[in-house]
Order: sequence, then C-alpha cells, then structure tokens
Amino acid sequence: MTSRISSLFVVGALALALPGCAMWSGGSRQHQSSSVVQFLYPDKDQPFIVPSIPTLRLPLRVGVAFVPPGQHGYQSSSSFPEARKSELLRQIAGEFKALPFVQSIEVIPTTYLRPGGGFENLDQLRALMGIDVAVLIAYDQAQVTNDTAWTFAYWTIIGAYVVPAQKNDTHTLTEAVVYDIASRKLLFRAPGVSAIKGHATAVRNDEEMLADSARGFNEAALDLTTNLKSELELFKTRIKEAPDEVRIEHKPGYSGAGSLQGWFAAGALALLAGRFLRRSRR
Repeated sequence: MTSRISSLFVVGALALALPGCAMWSGGSRQHQSSSVVQFLYPDKDQPFIVPSIPTLRLPLRVGVAFVPPGQHGYQSSSSFPEARKSELLRQIAGEFKALPFVQSIEVIPTTYLRPGGGFENLDQLRALMGIDVAVLIAYDQAQVTNDTAWTFAYWTIIGAYVVPAQKNDTHTLTEAVVYDIASRKLLFRAPGVSAIKGHATAVRNDEEMLADSARGFNEAALDLTTNLKSELELFKTRIKEAPDEVRIEHKPGYSGAGSLQGWFAAGALALLAGRFLRRSRR
C-alpha cells in the first residue's frame, strides 16, 4: 500500500514539473507589436495634425521602414527576425520600383527611427535621405494557448508527450501605410493577415507556438505584398478620377514620361494597340 501511494506521489510530482504544462496555468497569452499610430502620435495631449492637400513632385523618392516598437511594444521576436523583416522591405521596395513615376526607393534601417519619433523624425529622414514619401510597416501578433478536455491525460507521463491537448491560436496582422511627408497626408494603406489554429502536447507546446509565430508572420507578409499591388492600382485610379485630392508637379529636368497622366495614356495606347492587332489577325 505504501509503495502504491509513493508511486502515485512520484507520478503527480513529475506531472507538475513538466515544462509548458498548460493544465496548471489555465492557458497563456503572448503578444508582440509595433504601431504606426504610436510612432506618429506618441503624445495623446498633442493637437491632431491636420493634413494638407499633398503635392507629389515627380519622379518620387520613396523610403520604406519598419516602425520601432513603442513604449509598451514587444521589443524583439526570434520568430520575426531582422533578416525576414529586411526581406519583406525588399519585396515592398520592388513593388514601388515597378512604378514609372518613382525615381528611387530607399530601405531605411529601423535604427533611423526612434520610438515615438513622429513626423519630426520623418522630416529628419526627408532632409537626410531626400525622400518624399514614407512607407511605414507595422505588425501585431497575438498567441493564445488554452486547455482542452484532454488535459487530464497529463496526469500520466506518457500523456504529456503524446496527447495534443493544448489548443493554440495565432493571429497576425501586418500593415503598410504610405504618407506624403510634407503634407502629413495618408495616401493609402494595405493590410496583411493570418490566422493559424493548432494543437500540441504539453512538452512540445512552446516549440509549436514558436513555429506558428514564424508561419503567421510569413503568411501575413505575403498577404501584405499581394494587397499592396491592388492598393497601388486603386491609388493610380483615384488620382485620375479625383485630381483635386492630390496635386501633381514635375521636378526640374523631369520630362514627365513617367508621370501618372503619362502612365494612363501609355496604358490606353497599349490597350488600343492590342485590339488593333487582334482585329488584324482575324
């Protein structure tokens, strides 16, 4: 009898000592984020900046950067390393390089932006790097682990290793906002989202959560670049249909071959040429 009680005591102690056993924690939550709003408007008492009508002087010089985490933001993430951030910045830069009215695009190191730097920080980048437009990237990821009805299996050593009784949810949001620095005007934005659901054993839960985090950032980044292409097309259409919202000027020495108006004219000519060729073949 004494031996049986001792065995039960040992099994219970081992179960309590298992790392990551959510049965005893009642679930957990992890959160990491950066915010464009916190970067541009860090002081709640500061008067809201009323943007003016932007004047885009073509060809544009564009800068793209991740905004730094704010005071309450998560400072680092091994599942969203700097190498992956740099890759995403290059992908976004590639979308802007394809525009005929963009002269250059600069990938700005995050260290050039200070937490809560606001438009004053963007003005400094404008003077330092000669950029006209800033593309600011932010992210937000929340991970939640909850128990399921199968957590009773953790009372056995084998159960903690083989029963996937932890329910994990990972929600990731990335966002690109495009600002004309001089006018403080938001030109357009593009989101990227990901939602991942999974299960894991108590012993492997931390490992699975880290993998879900990396996958979430990758999926949200791909969704962001896809939506950015659509938003760029919508922006060009909006400029054409509502020219009063944005003024277009040419910098000295710029012929205007890559202007927004020129781009639409070239597109129309290409469309007419395509129709003519199809008729000729018939």
